[in-house]
This record gives sequence, structure tokens and C-alpha cells, in this order.
Amino acid sequence: MAIGVRLAPELEQQLDRLARSMGKSRSTCVREAIAQYVHRFSNNDEARRQSALIAEHSGKPNWSEQLPDWTDWTA
Repeated sequence: MAIGVRLAPELEQQLDRLARSMGKSRSTCVREAIAQYVHRFSNNDEARRQSALIAEHSGKPNWSEQLPDWTDWTA
């Protein structure tokens, strides 16, 4: 079965460069990418995994939060 897909010109160029560097056709790269996508997201396994990670880390401190400036602190 053939499918048509629209790509931004920059993405198409990146795909062509990648395909050439791997010694594959553009179509082969796209088929492999779709197969990986379908495998990864079938049965919502990935969505469940990410939801579990989010739930596990909810309520825990956010390590990216800015800490207060303690340089002028005196005892």
C-alpha cells in the first residue's frame, strides 16, 4: 500500500541525508520509523509507562526549582 505524507522541506532534506548515510532508501527509513512508532504505542504501553512515572514523581520536590540565594546569609 502506498501512502502520501507531506513533510516540511527541512525535514525532507534531513531524511534524505540520514537515508544516504545509512545506505537505505527514504521509503525504507519511513517504513522502519512507522513500524517502531506502532510497536512503541500499541496497547498504550508507553502512555501507561509515562503516566506511572509522572504519578511516581508527583508531590516530590522539583529539582529544577531555583534555590534561594544564601550568599548574604549570616548566623
